[in-house]
Amino acid sequence: MPEQKFRTEEFRVNGEELLAKIKQLLHEGNIRRIIIKDKDGKTIMEIPLTIGVVGVLLAPTLAALGAVAALLTEATVLVEKAE
Repeated sequence: MPEQKFRTEEFRVNGEELLAKIKQLLHEGNIRRIIIKDKDGKTIMEIPLTIGVVGVLLAPTLAALGAVAALLTEATVLVEKAE
C-alpha cells in the first residue's frame, strides 16, 4: 500500500467568517483534518475528517463550530490535505 502524503495550509479569518471558510474547505474535498486556533495560537477545536464523512455526521460539529466562532474575534485555520 503506497504511503499517502499530506500538505498543510493556513488561513487567518475573523470569527464571523470562520464557519463560511470551513464550509468552503469541506466542499473542496481532499481534507484530512481541520484545526482551529485562537489568535494566541491555542488549539480551540480539531476536526478529523475521513472520506466517508458527510453532512449529517458533520452537522453537530458545524453547530459547535458556530458557537466557537461567536467567541473568537480572530482565528487561524490549519487544513491538512491529502495530495
